Amino acid sequence: MRRPLIKLAFCLVVAVTAGLPRLSLAQSARGAVADDAVPCMANASQPADKVIASCSALIDNSQTARAERLNALLVRGGRLEDKEQAESAMADFDRAVAEYPESSVAFRTRAQALRRHDAQERSIADSNEAIRLDPNDAEAFEGRGDAFIALKQFDRAIADFNEAIRLNPAYAQAFSDRGAASYFKGDYPTAIADYTEALRLDPNLPRTYTNRGVAYKKVGRLDLALADDSAAIRLDPARPEFWDNRGLAYAANNDPDHAIADFNEAIRLRPRANFYTNRGDSWGTKGELDKAIEDYNAALRLDSSFALALNNRGAAFSRKGDRRQALADYDAALRSNPNLEGARENRKALALELEREGAQMALASLPSFDCATAKRAVEKAICSDPVLSRLDRDIDAAFTKAVAAARKISAKSAEALRQEQRNFIAERNGSFGRPDYDVRNAMDKRLQSLQARSGAAG
Repeated sequence: MRRPLIKLAFCLVVAVTAGLPRLSLAQSARGAVADDAVPCMANASQPADKVIASCSALIDNSQTARAERLNALLVRGGRLEDKEQAESAMADFDRAVAEYPESSVAFRTRAQALRRHDAQERSIADSNEAIRLDPNDAEAFEGRGDAFIALKQFDRAIADFNEAIRLNPAYAQAFSDRGAASYFKGDYPTAIADYTEALRLDPNLPRTYTNRGVAYKKVGRLDLALADDSAAIRLDPARPEFWDNRGLAYAANNDPDHAIADFNEAIRLRPRANFYTNRGDSWGTKGELDKAIEDYNAALRLDSSFALALNNRGAAFSRKGDRRQALADYDAALRSNPNLEGARENRKALALELEREGAQMALASLPSFDCATAKRAVEKAICSDPVLSRLDRDIDAAFTKAVAAARKISAKSAEALRQEQRNFIAERNGSFGRPDYDVRNAMDKRLQSLQARSGAAG
């Protein structure tokens, strides 16, 4: 089965509150603090609702110091995002920018949120302002680089990561994201070098491990890819894409059983169309085409226009001999993604195969002579009957082989066979139409006789 390329998307993560002052409610000394209160800090281990409550108390207190209040707005916005309350979160970030227009951190933090909501141009504008306010803000350069990656402006992204690294040579995430930009440019060795440096600086970056693993796959180092994907899983086993990436490494290493086990875990954690499609490919590798088709169907239930699933299902149907369904799937894949090269190649190959078979079938239905010049009644009958046409063509082919075999014995034997063939045709022509003459039976017997003489019987 043809395996189209599967594109893996990086997910570049930046901290919502990176660089913010870490002040707690207790430090602010704005009245009594309940025993179960938690600080207004960017700490993911604390319950979001309690952090939001602590931050709200600071924001609503008129005596809260200016820096504390800015921090509280940004931390609360981050935790609201964690709760998928994007509108309320953005309101806090907008408020922070409006009330603290001199703060590079406020602009940088809103830029991060805008990137996550795919508002890349607005994110870049905020990063520009953060950099204007603080030209030494390495995180602002790093964040703008992420936005340029999303816009596929990789050289501009690398320039920003270079600046972030110049300002902070120990900035692991900047090295990691610069590696991503190089990866997308197709410069896999440079990407691997940057990922490696990022992990030297901070060995607890699971996404960097899995991203380096993807780059290792590109340079054919499947052993290193598997090691990196396993490291990512050890650090964060709850991320389904890490299991999917390792499954793809196993699949590339011709180990479909381990691949399927990893895809199973990815699907258990979060069913996605690409996870089902990848597992379907591994079932196909094992020759279990019905299971493969079941997985492609599951993928298409989640995303009916997923071109890769349509193409790969078409390949499975083609292997099962259902070329009509295969062709329909290839057409649907190309309607969904006209640039999917695998689907275009698959469809072209299948169409050529069907065209060749059609020509062969048409040729096989023709007799050995030109029907346009047929004058005898028996010749016209042979031309109008596909069975008789095929018999006539088979007789002609068997006769040619039999003559070649007879010629190896002697020229006289070959000539005797030619005379015998002329006698058969004369008898066929003269006997056709008589009630006691069965032309099909006569042609069958002649074919068997010739096949026996040419060594082609049975």
